[in-house]
Amino acid sequence: MTSPFPPPELREIVQEVASLLKDRKETISVAETAAGGLLSAALLSCPGASGYYKGGLTLYTLESRIAFAGWTQDFLKTYSGPTPEIVAGLAEHTRKTLGSTYTVSESGTAGPTGGSTRNRTPGYVALAVAKDGDTITREVETGLAGDREANMLRFAVEGLRLLRDVIKGEGKL
Repeated sequence: MTSPFPPPELREIVQEVASLLKDRKETISVAETAAGGLLSAALLSCPGASGYYKGGLTLYTLESRIAFAGWTQDFLKTYSGPTPEIVAGLAEHTRKTLGSTYTVSESGTAGPTGGSTRNRTPGYVALAVAKDGDTITREVETGLAGDREANMLRFAVEGLRLLRDVIKGEGKL
């Protein structure tokens, strides 16, 4: 019998990523916000995760980013929501701290409510994968409006897709 987790939308991509990491003897860490832990949970659902998973942070609040991601009160003065620069910084800090080969990071607006700027519209997510000497970013708009759960799931899928593309050397847009 097939387990209900990870959901079908995540299952194939996470199995592909886990296989790549294991075959290459590389490691991953996670810094996620709006996906709420789905990236880490999906990566940990694969047998052998202890060989490639270095750790993860769910940095949902600004306070958690100050406590665990190297942010300062001064940084908050210019914070304008999720951006590629924000997630790149989260990914780079987490990779350096945990010593992983890669770190995947995401921050977005899951909904149901949001703001008026593009990066605060429900369904928007900024993604990053940091590796030694390089960080690749991508922005995605899911088109799922304010469907919070569907957006969270899609954010995790898109984060894993970017990670797969970077591992395979196809990460540039």
